[in-house]
Amino acid sequence: MDTDTNKKNAIAFYKMAYEGNPTKAVELYVGDEYIQHNPLVADGPQAFIDYFNRMQKEYPEKSIKFVRAVSEGNLVALHTHQVWPDNDEYITMDFFRFSDAGKIVEHWDSIQQIPKTAMNTNTMYK
Repeated sequence: MDTDTNKKNAIAFYKMAYEGNPTKAVELYVGDEYIQHNPLVADGPQAFIDYFNRMQKEYPEKSIKFVRAVSEGNLVALHTHQVWPDNDEYITMDFFRFSDAGKIVEHWDSIQQIPKTAMNTNTMYK
């Protein structure tokens, strides 16, 4: 288990899918099984592809910045800052489980919209 490679592959996978090529991302980085814990996406590689193709079609002007990545054992956690149309900003925390073969086989996420005001001066991503 190479945690550094898994971390790099999780970032490459997410970036490629997010920027409009989920089919290639799945071909390169996903195993035969893909368990999805986001309730808006079904299990399996094709459901992932369909979801990200729809997001690219509906929201082509979105961006993602990878704030940090943490890897332990067969898990990788990604903390991202996303900007969607109309400057709609989100923080996400995605967790990926890798197989022994180094392929992504499971995904969890948590998404929070960045509020316009806060009770402190801390950002949600720095």
